[in-house]
Amino acid sequence: MPEADLYQPIKAFLEARGYEVKGEVGGCDLLAVRGAEPPIVVELKQRLTLALVLQAVDRLAVTESVYVAFRAGDSRASRRAVRSRRVHGLLRRLGLGLLAVTGKGEVRAVLDPAPYRPRRNARRLARLLDEFGRRSGDTETGGSPSRPRLTAYRQDALRCAERLAAAAASGLLVQQVRDLTGIQRAGDILRKDHYGWFRRIERGRYALTQRGHRELGRWAGRRDDAR
Repeated sequence: MPEADLYQPIKAFLEARGYEVKGEVGGCDLLAVRGAEPPIVVELKQRLTLALVLQAVDRLAVTESVYVAFRAGDSRASRRAVRSRRVHGLLRRLGLGLLAVTGKGEVRAVLDPAPYRPRRNARRLARLLDEFGRRSGDTETGGSPSRPRLTAYRQDALRCAERLAAAAASGLLVQQVRDLTGIQRAGDILRKDHYGWFRRIERGRYALTQRGHRELGRWAGRRDDAR
């Protein structure tokens, strides 16, 4: 469906709601007017692209009611774009609306334009700052490929592992690990054993597993960079 083929279904959709509609007005793909209300601008593309979003953002300089419109066809990508919470979130933050046109020419108003009122996630912010504060050094290069991260939790687990490695097979009591490392959550780290590095010898006493020994060597270089 070429972009021009999107025009008539959307024109009919808006006219049914009392708008007078004209195409290609002042560079806008579609302009709709109803009485003294702010005019509606609709920018058309066959699919959702950055160019379409940027074009729509530019139209916000002339009206607060701007929609992006594209075909919601049979392809998985187009269906995903229409339903995507991330797409909706982006458009909502930009104050844009979304119209989806099916292969049969049916139009659906997926999202209406409205001023964005951000809601801060205090708990998420607290988690970010906690991770930032606990992490020793700058351990990760921003933008690097996905790989296991040297998080603050992993750093603490590695410090516990170092002490257990030095203790050999006899292991250490939880309180000893806590005192030697200064890590107050050492008990939780040893008991939960997220990485499979620790084994309980007896109640309250832990030793390092073979996997734990291997992981100490694996992470040694990246830990040195963080110091």
